Parts: sequence; structure tokens; C-alpha cells
Amino acid sequence: MTHILCKTSDIEDPGSKSFDVEINGKIQSVFVVHKNGEFFAYYNQCPHTGANLEWQEDQFLDLDKELIQCATHDALFMIDSGECIAGPCVGDLLQDITIKINADNIELDI
Repeated sequence: MTHILCKTSDIEDPGSKSFDVEINGKIQSVFVVHKNGEFFAYYNQCPHTGANLEWQEDQFLDLDKELIQCATHDALFMIDSGECIAGPCVGDLLQDITIKINADNIELDI
């Protein structure tokens, strides 16, 4: 089943946006990051504590908009790989989600 999250133009470059989607009968929080014309999607869950990552609604990036930052312990993650490069979970990965761009829509296959 394909779920349309939003239009590509709905997320600034660089920027991020969160969504609540039903996956396997359970509501999951996910987010999409737009950086340099590319889109990356992850579950909204820090590998360190399981806490949501964002500071405020749709705010997943650090002040320079170069990395994903966890609001709980300031862990920093690479946008393109989800790898933690600083903080208490260095080397761990955010759980990625496969998305595709189809006619200017960002789609999630569930």
C-alpha cells in the first residue's frame, strides 16, 4: 500500500517534516529530511533512548541545518545515512524508511 506523505515542495531545502502514519496496524511517527534536492526518511526514534528526536514540531535539524539532532541528548546524525556521529549513541543508526518521489509526491510504501 502506498501512502502519500506530502508534496516535495512542502519541505524546505534544507528542512524536515514529521508525519504520523499507520504501519502494520500501529501509528508510527516518521520524518522526512530534504537536503540538496534529496529526501531521506526515518522513524522518529533516537537509537539511544527511543525518544522522539525533534526540538519543536518539524524541527529535526541542528541550527546549521547540516545534521539531524536529537533534542534529548544532542546526539547528531548524518542526514543521508542516519549514522550517529556525536553524542551517546555514536555509530548507531536511525531506522530508515524507503520513500519514493512520484509526480512531486513523497510516497511511503507500507
